[in-house]
Amino acid sequence: MSNLSKLDFAALDISGKNYLPWSLDAQIHLTADNLGETINEGNTTSLQEKAKAMIFLRHHLHEDLKREYLTVKDPLELWKYIKERFDHQKLVLLPTARYDWIHLRLQDFKTVSEYNSALFRITSELKLCGEDITDEDMLEKTLSTFHASNMILSQQYRERKFTKYSELISCLLVAEQNNKLLLQNHQARPVGSSPLPEANAATSQSSRGRGGGRGPIRGRGRGRRNSWHRDSQNFKPESGESSQQNTGRHSRGRGRGNENSSCYRCGMTNHWSRTCRTPKHLVEAYQRMIKEKGKSVETNLIESAPNTDRDITMSDIHLDACDFIENVRDV
Repeated sequence: MSNLSKLDFAALDISGKNYLPWSLDAQIHLTADNLGETINEGNTTSLQEKAKAMIFLRHHLHEDLKREYLTVKDPLELWKYIKERFDHQKLVLLPTARYDWIHLRLQDFKTVSEYNSALFRITSELKLCGEDITDEDMLEKTLSTFHASNMILSQQYRERKFTKYSELISCLLVAEQNNKLLLQNHQARPVGSSPLPEANAATSQSSRGRGGGRGPIRGRGRGRRNSWHRDSQNFKPESGESSQQNTGRHSRGRGRGNENSSCYRCGMTNHWSRTCRTPKHLVEAYQRMIKEKGKSVETNLIESAPNTDRDITMSDIHLDACDFIENVRDV
């Protein structure tokens, strides 16, 4: 594996599947080192140049191929042996390359870059196999394989009469980037909606705490209690709002008793159920009395069966702790 990092290009595989690109790379590197004549017929190069070319070719062969041609010392002779053995790869790759070219379509790729890469790979294989692919062929292949929804766009590109494939592909790449930006701006927020507020915009009213407080929400000290007291005084329940929700809102205000309804735990007034301090045995006695009478206790409303004279509700009955002392003693 350490020798692979020193190679100028991939070594020729034992199966010969990479013979076509290998032969092209070998010719280019030999020509760059002034050794290109060593693999031509009737060359008059020196023995030193032939030895250098032989070292280079053997260095870029598979280990099994090196052992097979161990006795060959002339680079031209080695080049002929390899060509006779693997030159049939052109006939093997040509049908596959033609099939890929026929079925190549722009609409089958997600991006223009992917299509461009696939097109050049196929055209390179065709050219190595002896097929000639011109810019006119690549232009026609691209313009004729647009998606059906882009029919008008394809016609517009045809009217521009491109003569080079590179010009067309440049326009397609620029249009693809512009369309991507357009979609990002469109999907950023719904059509007709206003932009989102800034992350640091303050919308709540600041409350003054002890020592100036620590911000609009984390106020401390007397200022915070006063703000809650003011909110509870100014609060007016809406018509469709339940009394339990009102109870949760007013329970934070201090010094505000339950003046209109009774506590569902003990039945007394002038306090909320959350702040009820009635002894436990009185609460249990009250709840037991409610169950014995068969009355259903709701969270927000307690009603009794209508009387013959008039309807009596729990709001009309005044209950005190002394009303339950006798029942508790019986228990």
